[in-house]
Amino acid sequence: MRAAGVALALCLLAGGEEAACAQAVPDYKNAALPTERRVQDLLARMTPEEKFWQLFMIPGDLDASDPERYRNGIFGLQVSASAGGDGAAEQMLHYAAAETGPQLAKKINTIQRYFVEHTRLGIPIVAFDEALHGLVRDGATAFPQSLALAATFDTDLMQSVAAAIADETKGRGIRQVLSPVINIASDVRWGRTEETYGEDPFLAAEMAVAYVHEFERRGVITTLKHLIANVGDGGRDSYPIHASARWLEEEYFPPFEAALRRGGARSVMTSYNSLDDVASSANAWLLNTKLKTDWRFAGTVVSDAGAVGGTLVLHDTATDYPDSAQQAVNAGLDVTFQTRYEHYKLFMPPFLDGRIPQARIDDAAKRVLRAKFELGLFEHPYVDESVIRRIVATDKSHKAIARRAALESIVLLKNSGGTLPLRRDLRALAVIGTDAVEARLGGYSGPGNGKVSILDGIKARAGSTAVGYAPGCGRKSTPWQVVPAQFLTHDGELGLRAEYFNNVTLEGKPDVQRTDPAIDFHWTLSPPDPKIGDGFYSVRWSGTLRSPQDAQASIGLEGNDGFRLSIDGQRVIDNWSKQSYHTAAVPFHFEKGRDYAVQVEFFEPVGNAHLKLIWNVGVQDDCPAKIAQAVNLVRRSDAAVVVAGIQEGEFQDRAILSLPGEQERLIEAIAATGKPVVVLLIGGSAITMSHWIDRVGAVVDAWYPGEEGGPAVAAVLFGDESPAGRLPITFPQHEGQLPLLYNHQPTGRGDDYNDLSGEPLFPFGFGLSYAQFAYSGIRLDKMRIAAQESTALRVTVRNTATRAADEVVQLYIKQRVAPVATPVMQLKGFRRVHLAPGEKKDIVFPITPQMLSLLDKDLQRVVAPGVFRLMVGASSKDIRQRVDLEVAL
Repeated sequence: MRAAGVALALCLLAGGEEAACAQAVPDYKNAALPTERRVQDLLARMTPEEKFWQLFMIPGDLDASDPERYRNGIFGLQVSASAGGDGAAEQMLHYAAAETGPQLAKKINTIQRYFVEHTRLGIPIVAFDEALHGLVRDGATAFPQSLALAATFDTDLMQSVAAAIADETKGRGIRQVLSPVINIASDVRWGRTEETYGEDPFLAAEMAVAYVHEFERRGVITTLKHLIANVGDGGRDSYPIHASARWLEEEYFPPFEAALRRGGARSVMTSYNSLDDVASSANAWLLNTKLKTDWRFAGTVVSDAGAVGGTLVLHDTATDYPDSAQQAVNAGLDVTFQTRYEHYKLFMPPFLDGRIPQARIDDAAKRVLRAKFELGLFEHPYVDESVIRRIVATDKSHKAIARRAALESIVLLKNSGGTLPLRRDLRALAVIGTDAVEARLGGYSGPGNGKVSILDGIKARAGSTAVGYAPGCGRKSTPWQVVPAQFLTHDGELGLRAEYFNNVTLEGKPDVQRTDPAIDFHWTLSPPDPKIGDGFYSVRWSGTLRSPQDAQASIGLEGNDGFRLSIDGQRVIDNWSKQSYHTAAVPFHFEKGRDYAVQVEFFEPVGNAHLKLIWNVGVQDDCPAKIAQAVNLVRRSDAAVVVAGIQEGEFQDRAILSLPGEQERLIEAIAATGKPVVVLLIGGSAITMSHWIDRVGAVVDAWYPGEEGGPAVAAVLFGDESPAGRLPITFPQHEGQLPLLYNHQPTGRGDDYNDLSGEPLFPFGFGLSYAQFAYSGIRLDKMRIAAQESTALRVTVRNTATRAADEVVQLYIKQRVAPVATPVMQLKGFRRVHLAPGEKKDIVFPITPQMLSLLDKDLQRVVAPGVFRLMVGASSKDIRQRVDLEVAL
């Protein structure tokens, strides 16, 4: 029974008149009243503590050991996988929960019941989670990664994907997702490129609108990430952004503004980094002026996890955590997202002592309460558990959508001599590479719902063709390992004695003494211990080391230099100066069972410290043998598919874009057999290929193709489907070209280098097909229009091949003479069209004032008169037809 109904029933049972009892029901529980009146009524009843808790969100559950911890309510919980306790750290790191869909729905209902029926005001929570390309929960469908979805250039498909994810999300009782990521992937070294919709603001905006609209219309709030950029210089995650207002308006803002205005997104998440030297979570211009005033955003602004404290521990612009909270909320942040319940103590004080004005607190609380009323949580706080049971038990359509999305996302990058599709008369096919069996799904993924590996997909489709498999060399080359704790002791205890000093010279009495199991440290956001000064310390580790075997091996240190190593009193590594990051190792003969006295010393004067004690005892380089095994298999086969992948993700940016480990050596060895070779790429960003691309017949990018990736890849390889995915990012020839974007501003001289072309390896929008398409007959309905008029561009596309296939027709625009410099070209339209053999279709692109507009010298959006070149083609470099449009005064 709803809370209002309970109150009315109790009043009537007490002998009250029905009219009087109806009046006793508070306005905020009366669904017949306008939302704003209900919000005002509830807000007026709330204590300062209750308001604070509506502005605080964490991962976690109810805690049976402390049933009163949530007596004041809370904004929402990311319900953890465990049966009780906070579970915050695990949930934030691993995401996927162990419950089935019906179990999770039941659990969320149980949690919700506490807040509705056992807190003073009965304010329901918002259960939230991640759903970047599928809800990160057990049993939920895992669709292709976001960048792969962008590669489809198909907004109708994106709507189907988003609708399926939203249904699986809401069916479990989750009413807000911390998705999508609509940052512009301006540098493909960024580890989170996979989470985006690529480098182009128009493509990102269209994909974002398609995703957001389906969630919001189903009553699941989307959270746009991350306002305003999450990648800075060098492609590094959360690096500071220094961008002009023009660049922000033209490149970074469009996907956010479109997703808010057209998609209806009701939440925005701030980024960790700073914008023009002000932390994004405390940037009043960004949050108050741009978002809430200029765009009239009425929803909630939430911080990324732990980002509010970033002004203290990262940006050095706050004196303590309460100060960081004050700065953020006063600048326009509404909800603080933290990773643990206990963190509330750090951020609550300014809400209670007047440092945050009451009007600002009330505004933030109104935004949260309004969202909860709009979601209908006060009338229907509990999810119907039968819905998710029905989806899980009977609805197979989501897997079909996942397969279609994987098919449409696959990009054929090279196909020499008809290497693909594979010949029908293949006697034997060799499949090589660990990524063929791993079925990796990409970042922010659940476990998938019966995911199918590429190897299994190929085997299921191969028919009479025998399929052999060899792992080859994987993504990691590990010549060293950290010396394990089991081989380190001191005073009869496992591990090393550690002494930490608040100086860089190991002088005096140590400020901290403890046992460290191993030396494998990365101190970035905090010092080794609270008693150690931030960024200025030294450490001495001592004890004994015992080898498990006789070995002529190497031992050393890897990390920030300023380290030295002694064995049995002899200094074998002495790098006692600060310069860079090094690996220093020396040969050493170990006798099995013998104890060696070991001492490691290290100092760090400026923070950001890394240090590992490493050796190669027990480490065998089996890559040559694995390559030989793979080559032998290929020699016995008629063709080979080498499945190779990259490693990236959040806080895993890549300085080097070639295939990691020994995968390139593997490809070269297999290509040397002379057999037809297809390289199938797995990953969420660009890959350089200069060492091997000319030695193989075909290259296919399957991205992270989702749980149905195996069947989709097989369908393309064997020719059941023609590939038609297009690159949403530019692939460089070399890292030295980066950042490399197709829509750059005109240069002062040229694009090339003295030792390398400025041209990409593969341009934005690129992708090959098994069919061929002819473009003809470009024309405009009006060749001359006024500034506020519209027209239409038409072009005929014909499939000249003997098989059906999709083509992605792309429209680019450039004003030939403009009042300010504009990009060399900009994507302004795309259509994915299916054509039967010989079929032709007229593709129509509306040409609107918005598409022709620019920011003038005063940053006012105008349509400047002049001639606009309209270009239509198969990629940003493959323009097939063009026509000029004149815009008059």
